[in-house]
Amino acid sequence: MGAPDFWDDTEKAQKINQELNDIKISVDKYRALEQKADDLMALWELGMESPEDISEDDVKAELEDLKTSLRSLELEVLLSGEYDANNAYLELHAGAGGTEAQDWTQMLLRMYTRWAERHGFSVETVDLLPGDEAGVKSATLFIRGHNAFGYLKSEKGIHRLVRISPFDSNARRHTSFSGCKVMPEIEDAQEVKINMDEVRVDTYRSSGAGGQHINKTSSAVRMTHIPTGIVVQCQNERSQLQNREVCLNMLRAKLFEIEEEKKEEERAKILGATKKIEWGSQIRSYVFQPYTMVKDHRTNTETGNVDAVMDGEIDMFIEAYLAARANNEL
Repeated sequence: MGAPDFWDDTEKAQKINQELNDIKISVDKYRALEQKADDLMALWELGMESPEDISEDDVKAELEDLKTSLRSLELEVLLSGEYDANNAYLELHAGAGGTEAQDWTQMLLRMYTRWAERHGFSVETVDLLPGDEAGVKSATLFIRGHNAFGYLKSEKGIHRLVRISPFDSNARRHTSFSGCKVMPEIEDAQEVKINMDEVRVDTYRSSGAGGQHINKTSSAVRMTHIPTGIVVQCQNERSQLQNREVCLNMLRAKLFEIEEEKKEEERAKILGATKKIEWGSQIRSYVFQPYTMVKDHRTNTETGNVDAVMDGEIDMFIEAYLAARANNEL
């Protein structure tokens, strides 16, 4: 950063500056934890000398706070994958079930948005297809923040909801499904090469809210990767050029995901894995009636506090998944 030509390439300089900030945050967390441990030791020694001034409960409360901070740091250490530090694309698709499934997809969309906000990540809606009567058929979020992909990769799979449907006049219990895909943002075009001769690019007018320029010009972009059939689209940016760049990034991420799935399948064959490795495997159940429970089927982590989970408190599931992966239990 001290080089005289550092700011000549503004975009590159900003990325390096962001990388520096991310490293500083990690180092500061470690130093703060180290200081907290020293302070707690001093508090314990003071309590041993003067129990009338420092109670056992005071020390226990500080110890619990230290343990929480340590768990947070341990979780970051588990995020050592090549792309874990990257921003993430998160896609949601309603399964069969019409309005009920589309409403469930919108609930998940809110859950992940709230989770990202709790962690200080920024969230952009890249694409959204509303439901016929309510809810959302599909949505793509771009979640920007350090380790966004590392955390969210645990959410890939099918999410199952069991509840009494508010759309059923007979108040019957329904089971709904929504699929979640998570991909890292791949900024380096050399890592995933795209032959544009194999990509069909269509432009169209944006729909929904927007200024005069957005709605009156063909600024929205749809790209179809002919060999794989992958389709990506973006209409939220102000210009066709910006939407095109977002589409390329999403296409790059999807092609990367396909290659990773192939590697995972090969790994499963080598290890003799008996369970089927595929995107469609059900990972978690959310039960609203007749009892309340959210259970992750991969780690058996569960909680009865459904409201908290739907408000974005899903760290317990993410931590359990990452720990199990680190121990080669998944």
